[in-house]
Amino acid sequence: MNYEIRKAGLEHLDTAAELFNLYRVFYRQADDYEKCKRFLQERLNNEQSHIFLAYASGKAVGFVQLYKLYHYIKLEKQWLLSDLFVHPDYRGNGLSVALIDRSKQWCEETGACGLMLETEKTNDTGNKLYPRCGFEYDGLHNYYYWWK
Repeated sequence: MNYEIRKAGLEHLDTAAELFNLYRVFYRQADDYEKCKRFLQERLNNEQSHIFLAYASGKAVGFVQLYKLYHYIKLEKQWLLSDLFVHPDYRGNGLSVALIDRSKQWCEETGACGLMLETEKTNDTGNKLYPRCGFEYDGLHNYYYWWK
C-alpha cells in the first residue's frame, strides 16, 4: 500500500479530529467530534502535542499523537506516544508501524531520548505490535491514576 505520513497543523484539524473521535470511540468513549476538535485545537495552538497523519490514496486514515515528557533517569526529553490509531478499513497494511517509525524519527529530530507508551492489557494487537517495533515491556512498574 502506498502511503504518506504528514505532520499535522491547524490546517489538518478537521481531519485529525475525525480520526481522534474514532479512536476515542474505539476506547468506549462517547462520540463527540466537536469536543475532540476543541481538544486538538488547544493542543496544537499551544504546541502541547505533535500529531502525524497517515494518508493512503489521498485520504487520512490514521494518526499518532505525541506529548513531551522528561525522563528522570536519562535526564532528557522523551515523547509519550499517547494515541495511535489506524482506521479499521486500513489495518494490516503497515500503517501503525509507519507511524511508530515516524515517531522514532521525531525523537531524532528533536533530540529526545526515546518514546514511552502504555496500552490496555486487553489490547492484543497493540501488545503484539509494540515489541515488534522495538519497544520493551516494563513489568517492573505499576501505573496508577488519580482523576478529579
